[in-house]
Amino acid sequence: MTSLRLSPLDAEHRALGARTAEFGGWDMPLQYAGVLEEHRACRERAVVFDVSHLGSVRTRGPDAFDVLQWALTNDLRRTSPGHAQYTHLLDPHDAHVVDDIIVWWLGADDFMVMPNASNTQPLLDALRDAARQRRDACTIDDVTGERVVLAVQGPKARDLLARVVPDAAATPRFAVRPLEWQGTHGWVAGTGYTGEDGVELHVPREAAVSCWRALLEVGLQPAGLAARDTLRLEMGFPLHGHELGAGITPYQAGLSWVVRPDKGDFRGHDALLREQESGVTRRLRGLLLDGRQVPRAGYAVRRDGEQLGEVTSGNFSPTLERGIALAFLRPDVSEGEVVDVDVRGRPARAVVVKPPFVHR
Repeated sequence: MTSLRLSPLDAEHRALGARTAEFGGWDMPLQYAGVLEEHRACRERAVVFDVSHLGSVRTRGPDAFDVLQWALTNDLRRTSPGHAQYTHLLDPHDAHVVDDIIVWWLGADDFMVMPNASNTQPLLDALRDAARQRRDACTIDDVTGERVVLAVQGPKARDLLARVVPDAAATPRFAVRPLEWQGTHGWVAGTGYTGEDGVELHVPREAAVSCWRALLEVGLQPAGLAARDTLRLEMGFPLHGHELGAGITPYQAGLSWVVRPDKGDFRGHDALLREQESGVTRRLRGLLLDGRQVPRAGYAVRRDGEQLGEVTSGNFSPTLERGIALAFLRPDVSEGEVVDVDVRGRPARAVVVKPPFVHR
């Protein structure tokens, strides 16, 4: 059995009493004080998540732009150095989403590509294959082990971060800036996965502990990945392995804006066009339950006894104090329709809605 990877902050988390769990091959903090408390702290104040289980793939060289432009779905020409972009890596045969990715454009020929933890190797393979086939000049390196990634999120996140790293706190949304911390050099981006304002810090490994402790000292509350999941669900953000992954295309997931067919050829382009011509067989929808029942992935969604699809992610919303879910449903199901979710054998009434469930 392969050992789980550990964050450079593993000892810090354990000293704080964190409960840990496996995430994409890493042993990471699930919660500290409790999911509800950490969720509400992010919505009302500010928290810091260790998200070092995410991948970091440095792509550099004169042809780095061309490799990423061909391998990924979005159009890098719509952004510029010093900015981040959300994009997808597709399977070339059926256009399913191999991974959803954030690209940090660090400099003219320098990119940090951020995949989900379990998809770092598939991304490396895809980019290296693209460079080899196209004979493009660039280096593609996995630098995940060289840093920590700290997500500082919440309505008071920038105010607290300004006491530690003022320049990082001033980084605009989806901008990318250099980060200096105690003589080390990293990066900061105005990105996150909670729906709240904030930034993500890419800090060199040797400075991880000092940076983490400084953030806690100014009042940022540590939060685990369980709260990060309920936060993203309230916003309707997809999670790989649930709303994205094998058999799921961007069009099915309601993410057509991530795909730019007009940019020219890209990996998965032809397969995606075939689906566009034939039409999707299911669409991702939101479900707002009447009460506090907790829908879970795999639960059936029905209308008048007829199955329409199934839940992909579901939980109790701490903000709304009711059950919420994302589900793939037949394309003829419309917003506003009333359906039933089979919660452990009992029908729970729900309304089909367009996410987000919580507006920020």
